[in-house]
Amino acid sequence: MMSSTNEEDPFLQVQQDVLNQLSSTRSLFTSYLRIQSLTTSATSPELASARTDLESALSTLAEDLADLEAAVQAVESNPAQFGLSQDEVTRRRRLVQEVGGETDDMREELKKTKTGRAAPAGDLPDPNSFAIQDGGDDDDAYEEFEHQQQMQIMRDQDEQLDGVSATVGNLRRQADDMGRELEEQRQILEVVDDAAERVGGRLQNGMQKLNHIVRRNEDRYSSCCIAVLIFALIVLLVLLLIL
Repeated sequence: MMSSTNEEDPFLQVQQDVLNQLSSTRSLFTSYLRIQSLTTSATSPELASARTDLESALSTLAEDLADLEAAVQAVESNPAQFGLSQDEVTRRRRLVQEVGGETDDMREELKKTKTGRAAPAGDLPDPNSFAIQDGGDDDDAYEEFEHQQQMQIMRDQDEQLDGVSATVGNLRRQADDMGRELEEQRQILEVVDDAAERVGGRLQNGMQKLNHIVRRNEDRYSSCCIAVLIFALIVLLVLLLIL
């Protein structure tokens, strides 16, 4: 004969597994709804992966829940035979029904179209409603478990926010680096433009000097030719006069 508060009670052990699995499934369900609301394609690999994980979790949860259902049915006819009170049997039956109802709601949500919306979190049954009503260590243990689960969810959310913050910080630093590189490239281009202008000015001055030298040389050669021609004419005139 086992008491409802006996740690060796198989029902309580399976109940703990179911509650753990339920908490994990809720997280997967929330993640699936978030991805579904952000995804524009029904064939998104990320959405398909989230759906597969959720369906697998729901299947495992349904199997454990079936074990609890069978255990409740076994003791309902004669609770005293198993050392259980009627209130404890009622609590166990209510736990199975509420967890089963929440599981069914999740399955129904999976069948909806992509534009569907999930029931708000406030509509989910209060986890404290699963607590043992007749007191005992199980009540405190379950409340402590739920508190730890809530704290774990909050820590996971904080870690996700920290990851997003770190990503944004990295993007900002990369943008700053790109801005500095663009500024350095602009300064280099300005230096190249200045150097090109100086070289162009020097080339223009050199061409002007070269043209001046060419013109001077052309004038000198012309004068020499004229002088030679005049001298030749004078010689011819002299020869004509003598002859």
